[in-house]
Amino acid sequence: MFVKNLKQISKENVSVAGGKGASLGEMINSGFSVPNGFVVLASAFENFLKETNINIEINTIWNRLNIKSNENIEKNSEIIKAIVLKKKFPEKLGKEILSFFDKLNTNYVAVRSSATAEDSKIDSWAGQLESYLFVDKNNLLKYIQKCWASLYTPKALFYRVERKLSGKPVSVAVVIQKMINSKVSGVCFTVHPVTRDKKQMIIEACWGLGEALVQGIITPDNYVIEKSTFSLVDININSQGKKMVRKGKGVISTPVPKSQRKKQKLNIKQIQELSRICVKIEKHYKRPQDIEWALVKEKFYILQSRPITTL
Repeated sequence: MFVKNLKQISKENVSVAGGKGASLGEMINSGFSVPNGFVVLASAFENFLKETNINIEINTIWNRLNIKSNENIEKNSEIIKAIVLKKKFPEKLGKEILSFFDKLNTNYVAVRSSATAEDSKIDSWAGQLESYLFVDKNNLLKYIQKCWASLYTPKALFYRVERKLSGKPVSVAVVIQKMINSKVSGVCFTVHPVTRDKKQMIIEACWGLGEALVQGIITPDNYVIEKSTFSLVDININSQGKKMVRKGKGVISTPVPKSQRKKQKLNIKQIQELSRICVKIEKHYKRPQDIEWALVKEKFYILQSRPITTL
C-alpha cells in the first residue's frame, strides 16, 4: 500500500510520510483543525525509481555535481527532472491515488512535497521543494510527479550538498489535502523571531492565500502577543495592495479592493483565538513552532507546523 490517510499517520512516520505529512497527521490526530487529506508515501516514489530503472541514471548524474558551479547544478538539475517527468505514471498507483481523491469529496486539492529528511533545530526543508494549489482530479497525477521531480531542483540539490545531507537517504512523499480557499492567511512564530523572547509570539496575516506572504510580494500585518495572558503587546497594520486568489484552476495576483487595503486583517478576538491554538501546538511538540494557518468562514485551519530553525 503506497497511500495512507492523514489519520493513519503520526509524528513517528517522517521516514515514510516526510516531515510535512508526519506533522499534519500528528496534528489531525491530536484534535487540531487540519484540512482532510492523504499522503502518497515515499515508498511510492522509491518504487517508481526502481521500476523505471532511473535511479541508476540519477546516481550517475549526482556523482558529477559541482556545488561551486551554478551552471553545473542547474544543468544537471534539468537533466534529472526531465528523466523523472518523462516516465509514465504507474497505472496501479494512479488508480489507488484517484480512489483516495474521490473520498475527499472536493473539486480541488493542494499538492505539497514532503521531504523524508526530518526538519530539525538546524535544518528545514521548508521552501526547498514544490507545492501546487487548486489541482483537480484530471491533473493530480501530473502534479504528484512534479513534486517527485522537485527533489532535484537546483535549490534542493544545493541545499542537500551545503547542509552535508548528500550522503543521507532523502526521499519525497506527497501530501494531498482538500484545498482551503482562505479569506485571510499567514504564519505564527510561537517565539518572537527577532528578540527571541519566549514569552511573546508573533502572528503575521495577509488577505487571500498565503502564497503572497511566502513569495514576499506583500508586507503582512504583524501582531505581537503575550503568551501567558494572550494580550496584545503591539499591532502593526500594513496596507496590502495585492493578494493571491484562485482563478479557474490556478492562482493569480489581483488588486485588493481599496476599502480593504488599510484594514486590519484579524480582529483582537480572532488574534487571541489563533494564539491559543498555536500555543497548544507548541506545547504538543515541546519546542517553538513556525505555523502556517488559514481563515475560512470564521474558522481557523492549520496548514503546517515545523520547528523554528532560526533560534
